[in-house]
Parts: sequence; C-alpha cells; structure tokens
Amino acid sequence: MAKRVTDKIKLKSVDELLGINNEESSMEISLAEITPFKDHPYKVVDDAKMRELVESIRENGVLTPVIVRPMDAGGYEMISGHRRMHAAELAGLIAIPAIIRELDDDTATIVMVEANAQREEVLPSEKAYAYKMKYDAMRR
Repeated sequence: MAKRVTDKIKLKSVDELLGINNEESSMEISLAEITPFKDHPYKVVDDAKMRELVESIRENGVLTPVIVRPMDAGGYEMISGHRRMHAAELAGLIAIPAIIRELDDDTATIVMVEANAQREEVLPSEKAYAYKMKYDAMRR
C-alpha cells in the first residue's frame, strides 16, 4: 500500500513548541518574585473565563506550571502564564509552580508568542503585535 502524505508530516506537541523537556521539573516560586514579560502584547482581562480559572485554581491548584526566566537583577520574568499567575493571585495563592528556563530575549519572545498562539480570545491587534515581535526576534 502506498504511503499517505500524512505519514510524512510530524506535528509538534505543545511541549515541543514551548520547549518543555519532559525531564524538566517545576518548583514553587513566590508570585512577588515574578514580573510580567516586557512589552507583553496580550491583555489579562477579569472576565467570566478568568473567574472560571480562579475557581479552578481554588479547587485544584495551578495544574500547568508557568515558564519564567531568571533576571539579572534577581527575581524572574514571566514568559508563559500571565493569566494563570493573575488567577493565582486572585485565588489568594502566594506561590505558583514554575519551570525556570535560561532564555535570551529573542528566544523568550518566540516562546511567549507560541504559548499564546492557540488561545481563542486573543484580539486581532494583540495577535498582530505578537507576531511582529516574533518576526523581529526571528530576524535577529
């Protein structure tokens, strides 16, 4: 039987897109030590979906660790997980599970954009700005 075209296509998993190595582990990091990503293009909105996320975190905790990178001045910069962090704050948590990555500025930008690519509620203007950030990072 002839091979199908789909047999040749290898789709990346979400973990591969985000660069998560299965051997990586998360650790609890104080929310006070985390600052938002510089020029983060996506708005974190307190809407019905945020209220649902807050309630889920109250009941189950944060199930998916955020991704942060260490900052030279100390603390961490959020790469992926701004909504989870905001919801954790609203739920009264003081720490959040996080994976710490050593990422340069361009790689951090690419990971941040890819992590939000599948979100449905992103405004076209946010998506356009984010993809421009990614394009600029890839060119460098």
